[in-house]
Amino acid sequence: MFRIVIGLIIALSSIAAQAEPDLAHGKELSAVCVACHGVDGNSPAGAFPSIAGQGHKYLVKQLVDIKDGNRTAVLMTGILDNYTLQDMQDVAAYFANQVPQGGAADPDLVDLGETIYRAGIARKSVAACTACHSPTGQGNSAAAFPMLAGQWAEYTETQLKAFRSGMRHNDGDSRMMRLTAMDLSDQEIAAVASYVRGLQK
Repeated sequence: MFRIVIGLIIALSSIAAQAEPDLAHGKELSAVCVACHGVDGNSPAGAFPSIAGQGHKYLVKQLVDIKDGNRTAVLMTGILDNYTLQDMQDVAAYFANQVPQGGAADPDLVDLGETIYRAGIARKSVAACTACHSPTGQGNSAAAFPMLAGQWAEYTETQLKAFRSGMRHNDGDSRMMRLTAMDLSDQEIAAVASYVRGLQK
């Protein structure tokens, strides 16, 4: 019983020690991020994700996964080595509080992309994306499901293909993204990636 009480005290102490995110400190830390993600988190190129307005919980998870080696991000190698969890909370909060810019879908891909996003592909047992990412692509911040609206199509395509191949596998025990992407063709991935680029609130 004594060990249980001590364990609870230690656990509660660690939670209490975790301060609220410091946006000013997060902004300072973001200086190293701007080359790829933009000053305000709106990436200047499709190879890099726009993270402005992205859910805080999701951003923290990705930073932790990258630091721990559970997600490969070659260009971020070493950047997070000296970051504490609080540092990651702070920089994530800074970007989560920025305003995302919109994008536009390829008109030729809209019909297929919208069908996949809103209805899935029944014959392949592919679930609709709206279930986790919301009808408007805003995601579910509390559940750490990412916002997709306005994201670069090139980046989304790359991630879906990485999930499809198993190269990216930080979607938890549910394997939701790996299972969703495993039967998508390149054309279907391109279409849904383009469609979410054009989604707005």
